[in-house]
Amino acid sequence: MENKNEAHIALFEEKAVRKVWYEEQWYFVVEDVVQVLIESKDAKQYIQRMRQRDVELGQGWVQIVHTLDIQTKGGIQKMNCANLEGVFRIIQSISSPKAEPFKQWLARVGKERIDEIQNPELAMERMRALYEQKGRSKDWIDKRVRGIGVRQGLTNEWDKRGAKKGVEYAILTNEIMQETFEMRAERYKDFKGLGKQHNLRDHMNDIELILTMLAEATTTKFSQDRDSQGFEKLKIDAKEGGAVAGRTRKDIEGQTGKKVATKDNFLPPKKEKRKLK
Repeated sequence: MENKNEAHIALFEEKAVRKVWYEEQWYFVVEDVVQVLIESKDAKQYIQRMRQRDVELGQGWVQIVHTLDIQTKGGIQKMNCANLEGVFRIIQSISSPKAEPFKQWLARVGKERIDEIQNPELAMERMRALYEQKGRSKDWIDKRVRGIGVRQGLTNEWDKRGAKKGVEYAILTNEIMQETFEMRAERYKDFKGLGKQHNLRDHMNDIELILTMLAEATTTKFSQDRDSQGFEKLKIDAKEGGAVAGRTRKDIEGQTGKKVATKDNFLPPKKEKRKLK
């Protein structure tokens, strides 16, 4: 999936509706939308019957539906998605008492992102509220928000200096993480017991967040001071920026006698399965 696309999961009556920001508007996974409104568990089969029943919808399906990359438990998959206008047309073919409240919910969700683009502070406020609901402290939230700003500044430099979004961004990030924590991002997630769906930084402790900020801010400064252009030079900046934070980490560990990186991950404890006698 292109980096400009932002994938999210929204909940309507505790049911997940995946959505992706594409071409300046939200696109919703059609299968998820249909599943919310029908009693049957087989949304795919229902969609096939619906397209046959509603001839006009079936004929205009390719204009309404776009195939986009969506993050799933099994990795990135191409799924049928529709924007608000397309989803409203699909809903017209579904007889459900949930249709009207779902339309209102969709309209509200669609408006939120537009509001956030016009006023980025709204996005920050929503994010803070979400972290508070998860029980994070104000100090932790402040660090996390600051870290997002530092990361954005770094990726803006990468973009201006010729790094390609996606694979090259991931390589550069791994260079920073390896030098800072002696673990690449995926290894770090495994270390913390996180899944692919988890954001590593959301599960870091205060010192881990601070060191990550130091590494990325230093990398940004190196690239600016050196006027680095192209992936290879940016890779050197990333490695050396991470090394600065890595030396700080080692100093902390030497003074405290404890590892900075911990397996603490903020996830709720797993419930033990009862054994049947």
